[in-house]
Amino acid sequence: MRGYLVAGNWKMNGSIAANTTLVSGIIAGSPANESVELLVCPPFPYLAAVSCSLSDSQVRLGAQSISEHESGAFTGETAGSMLREMGCEYAIVGHSERRALMGETSEIVAAKFQAALAAGLKPILCVGETLEQRAAGQTEAVIDEQLNTVLDATGIDAFDSAVVAYEPVWAIGTGETASPEQAQDVHRHIRAVLADRNEDVAGKVRILYGGSVKGDNAAGLFSNPDIDGGLIGGASLKFEDFLAIADAAAAVQQG
Repeated sequence: MRGYLVAGNWKMNGSIAANTTLVSGIIAGSPANESVELLVCPPFPYLAAVSCSLSDSQVRLGAQSISEHESGAFTGETAGSMLREMGCEYAIVGHSERRALMGETSEIVAAKFQAALAAGLKPILCVGETLEQRAAGQTEAVIDEQLNTVLDATGIDAFDSAVVAYEPVWAIGTGETASPEQAQDVHRHIRAVLADRNEDVAGKVRILYGGSVKGDNAAGLFSNPDIDGGLIGGASLKFEDFLAIADAAAAVQQG
């Protein structure tokens, strides 16, 4: 059984006071179900403080990005070894905002994926299409390019220690959500691409859905066989909303 992962991507939000309230609320209300793993990914300046707050809990810590370089003259970048020292266990790579706003190509994403693994971090590889690409019937082609570039660089065995997150760009922060059927179709396709390389690895990889997930739609999404949790944006900034999604995962897991 793969178990569920509910990961909160705080993006560029938060403050010391707000983070303290958020983290303490998540810890206090975390589901007792051990098959549901919770993860928070705060902005870089808050990693150390949040890491301390999480030290006696089962909630995991992750980074929103990672440098493809280990050290050197890369002003403003953060190496995987530094993230590990801060207590991170995960690193998001290839988020659509990084691809669109920071010009990260699939080749750069593949290098970041490899850097995360080299540092002992679990990469969360984000893939997804824009509204224009979906309308043009290009969803699977876009997913294939983004996924296969990483697979070609790392090999399928690297995904033993990785997570994939399907985030339709048209549903991020828009209030629009892929229907459970639409999401499952793409998740099934992602798992099939992985299975073409190795069926055993494909069966173990957790594939998350991200795109305006909320407490009232989480159960419908998570009840699909290839959806193993969510990468949560806006709803991760209030512990009540985040916990409602975690509780939905726990309820689906319990049947």
